[in-house]
Amino acid sequence: MNAADLGLPVDVPSTALFTDQYELTMLQAALRAGTADRRSVFEVFTRRLPEGRRYGVLAGVGRVLDAVENFRFDPAVLGFLRERGIVDEPTLEWLAGYRFSGDIWGYPEGEVYFPGSPVLRVEGSFAECVLLETVILSILNHDSAIAAAASRMSAAAAGRRLIEMGARRTHELAAVAASRAAYVGGFDSTSDLAAGFRYGIPTVGTSAHAFTLLHDSERDAFRAQVESLGRGTTLLVDTFDVAEAVRTAVEVAGPELGAVRIDSGDLLLVAHRVRAQLDELGARNTKIVVTSDLDEYAIASLAAAPVDAYGVGTQLVTGSGHPTCSMVYKLVARAASADPKAPLVPVAKKSLGGKTSVGGRKWAARRPDAAGAAEAEVVGTGPVPPELADHQLLVQLVKGGDVVAREPLEAARARHIAARAGLPMSAIQLSRGEPVLPTEYL
Repeated sequence: MNAADLGLPVDVPSTALFTDQYELTMLQAALRAGTADRRSVFEVFTRRLPEGRRYGVLAGVGRVLDAVENFRFDPAVLGFLRERGIVDEPTLEWLAGYRFSGDIWGYPEGEVYFPGSPVLRVEGSFAECVLLETVILSILNHDSAIAAAASRMSAAAAGRRLIEMGARRTHELAAVAASRAAYVGGFDSTSDLAAGFRYGIPTVGTSAHAFTLLHDSERDAFRAQVESLGRGTTLLVDTFDVAEAVRTAVEVAGPELGAVRIDSGDLLLVAHRVRAQLDELGARNTKIVVTSDLDEYAIASLAAAPVDAYGVGTQLVTGSGHPTCSMVYKLVARAASADPKAPLVPVAKKSLGGKTSVGGRKWAARRPDAAGAAEAEVVGTGPVPPELADHQLLVQLVKGGDVVAREPLEAARARHIAARAGLPMSAIQLSRGEPVLPTEYL
């Protein structure tokens, strides 16, 4: 059974109001002007990566597909729009029958992207496409920011396990989306049970300081936990004195103790001391888990420490300082009339301040060098050069309104690992720098 098909409490019945009012007022005006049915192409892209970042990670594609399917104006939603006088009756009648019937192409989830990459292309009538702008950007901007932070942390961890534990640092529904995006970006598990239930992500967790403080002694707390959860559990050892707690933990659980968790102090120093103490006590297979406001830089600084796993919360669910990717949703081509055979005309915004866009329905390909490593992101509007035909990035996600590319979350996770590995090695450097690949336009 696929938990994603169950319709769980973390979902909402309709995504239609996850939008800005001007999407509906534009619709009303276009219907009145007779331009609503013009065939249109919208693209999602970012003009720049967050400062210092060398690549972006696309996450949330699966959630976008769900949102498009659930974009329905039911009687309650229509009643709200009517009561507020947001749109007129002809527009309400049009909305009552809304079903997206167009096509969506995009980078598959987990793929990396760069400035100008057309990560999503939405095609259909202006009316049906324009309504999806806000919800698509809401999902992709949030999830891709989390996945990018997760990817940097995963690269810094260099194979050590990563636990997402940021639910208490963000909105309860955002926490579920963040856990999903972190998993795509390389995390191994989550503490959030809703994310485990909704997406099948492995869940972990044992105890907090409150459990230790509940008991008359640390030994009593450890004994209660081991008796309940077994010797393979993880004991939290920094409530009082770390060295004494480690000694007590091994006495209670024996050398079969699964792990100890350190949540404060100089983690580099304490981890070395705890490893030496565990080894002296015969608990050579007991793992060390560290938490405490970690980010990719803190994880990298612990590379020489005897740490087996990292638990990350606040910095992960806030994008490690960059909580959005600044993606935009722009009309890049439209027909001159409602005639289905009318050719598409490229259109683009031209303004001051760097908010320009490139017109035309685009394709994208990642050109490899002679050794097979990526050397450029190539974006074009004309024919695809033969040498790039096998390196195109966009795949069809929705055809005629039907989702055609839904996939397991594990596929997106594996894709990201492969995509990151295909970039130049400097991509995973944490030092500030320009995007690791240039974007070339044809």
